[in-house]
Amino acid sequence: MEKLIFANANDRELNFKDKIFSVAAKYDEAVKAGNKDAVNATIGALIDDSGKLVVFQSVVDCLKNLAPEDYARYAPISGIPAYIEVAQKLAFGSHKPDMYTAACYTPGGTGALRLFVSNYTKIGDSVITSDWYWANYKSICTELQRSLTTYPLVDKDGKYNVAGLEEKVAEALKTQDTLGIIINTPAHNPTGFSLTGEDWDKVLEMIRRKAPAESGKKITILVDAAYIDYTGDPDAERAFVKKFEKNPDNILCLMAYSASKAFTMYGMRCGALVCMTNNKDICVEFENVARFSARATWSNGVRAAQTVVANMYNDPKLREKLEAEREASNKMLLRRGKVFEEAAKKCGLVTVPFDAGFFIAIPCDDPDAVCELIFKRGLFPVPLAKGIRVALSAVNEEQCKWIPGVIKECMDEYYGK
Repeated sequence: MEKLIFANANDRELNFKDKIFSVAAKYDEAVKAGNKDAVNATIGALIDDSGKLVVFQSVVDCLKNLAPEDYARYAPISGIPAYIEVAQKLAFGSHKPDMYTAACYTPGGTGALRLFVSNYTKIGDSVITSDWYWANYKSICTELQRSLTTYPLVDKDGKYNVAGLEEKVAEALKTQDTLGIIINTPAHNPTGFSLTGEDWDKVLEMIRRKAPAESGKKITILVDAAYIDYTGDPDAERAFVKKFEKNPDNILCLMAYSASKAFTMYGMRCGALVCMTNNKDICVEFENVARFSARATWSNGVRAAQTVVANMYNDPKLREKLEAEREASNKMLLRRGKVFEEAAKKCGLVTVPFDAGFFIAIPCDDPDAVCELIFKRGLFPVPLAKGIRVALSAVNEEQCKWIPGVIKECMDEYYGK
């Protein structure tokens, strides 16, 4: 008898399985089978060197002091006013652009990406991002009946591939009057790569040239800055937003900010989509469409998470404690990245250029097959379309010393070297 299917596929995979969580399940199976030395390198959350989830104590203390109405009452659709104000301050740091700005609460960075795709691209549009990308970009585009087009993230010299982006922008503008571009920086997921200030200058010059104000073309850049607080100098990394001040009205810049990661509240889902424009009407329009889409998608946000973020930012003592805890975790991540890079260099393992963040990536032509060999060694990284992702956030410094060697040995075994 033919299987009865009720759901409409609409180009989606009805038997969808998330690859990251699937590999994590393989790790769980290995542990249950008795492999106490198995290493889970999938988790995009901070794990300390003893294997425990990092939860900032300052955030825990703030949560404990909430009044019942701080978590029981509905939040306004766009977010509580104090949070909306603080979210912009967190996104910009000391580099607030001299532009009209606004923000809308989103359930993590994912919610911000969904608002961007649903409001600033059209059904059937091609959305552009790099060839190394977080898989959920494609899922969101597919869900909303858009397609995802990619260009090589880095050129042959390991630099940001502006020329590759330009080629795809030119191609898309031949058939589209609107275009959405996702740039994940700094501390790109899944590679840890970051654009420099010079890279941003080249990107913006190219886009202004490809879509001059009189062209009738509209381009929206979404900066996915989910990991911006886990970089070498988090405030300095925010300086690029000032470069948007020169944008004409037909070029809009948005930022996806993740308080879930910055405050180690992954399960409380707290983020924001932030708007930057030189046109007041476009800013008001942003507030209206973001509110409409939020209401139609998740309705109201998590009030407790928003209250914690606002309270901690506005209380100097709480903010100081938070920043000290985050800095310690950031230094831990950077040390892991340095140790991993040194070990990779020593054994001849090639990685995508890494700057900072939760992840590091290894190019590989057949990542699924190679990862099957790696899994047999008790190591569980994530196979992606372009290679293998290791979550530095989840492995300790000692493990970073030998993980590159295991991956290199398995690659050599698979390719017969």
